[in-house]
Amino acid sequence: MFRPVLILLSLVASSAGAQTSVEDAIEMARGYDVVVVGEVHDNPQHHTVQADFARKLRPGALVFEMILPERAAQLAKLREGGADRSEQRKVLEWDLSGWPDYSYYADIMDAADGAWIAGALVLGQDARRAFDEGAAATFGKEAARFGLMEALGEAEQEAREALQFAAHCEAMPLEMMGGMVEAQRVRDAALAAAVLRARAEVSGALVLVITGNGHAHKRWGLPAALARAAPEVEVFVFGQFEAEPPDEKAFDAWHLTAAPERGDPCDAFRKP
Repeated sequence: MFRPVLILLSLVASSAGAQTSVEDAIEMARGYDVVVVGEVHDNPQHHTVQADFARKLRPGALVFEMILPERAAQLAKLREGGADRSEQRKVLEWDLSGWPDYSYYADIMDAADGAWIAGALVLGQDARRAFDEGAAATFGKEAARFGLMEALGEAEQEAREALQFAAHCEAMPLEMMGGMVEAQRVRDAALAAAVLRARAEVSGALVLVITGNGHAHKRWGLPAALARAAPEVEVFVFGQFEAEPPDEKAFDAWHLTAAPERGDPCDAFRKP
């Protein structure tokens, strides 16, 4: 895969996870097979950036963490037929999903007009099964392909459980976090599988992935699962944060934005 020398120099500089501007990150991302742009789900600025990546990189396919695989095909038909966003929301059952405003993601689709749309959402019941029985049992026959048959190393397991404990406001017993990690692993594998479907559909054209920063993590998220299944695929990962990330090396590049006005997300865990 050819890349201009200037971009190669930028990539060397960013190998440790450089904080950079959106404009520089977009230029750094050119020439890759897959570009992953993370988000804090309810931050509007992050979705504006994702739309900018889509507009300037012109991906052949978009992969969304938030959309069920079978609904993605229905959505594409609606969009091709000129359906408005209210109709799109309805077929996706978006208003029941718990995801932020649909316009955030529709703007990304509009920015990449004509891109094939793939979904990678894992149903709640499947995530619960992964929690109870493990990611491999839930994912099925291709579990080994994405590394789900192997236990995580002790250090990674502890780090991931600690992150899940913090993400759930330390309101759940720490002993439950192993199950949360298994649910996260099955979602990572689902994203990787969706990327491979998308690449096949668009004959290897650029795939842009829209997902949370946790799944974008290079060493153990979607990129790691994808590397197990298709090590030849070259991936660029851009993270978006509201405070300095705890692990800068987990991203090729990242940037900071202000947090939107929001209530305390831990309030939901404090209610009886």
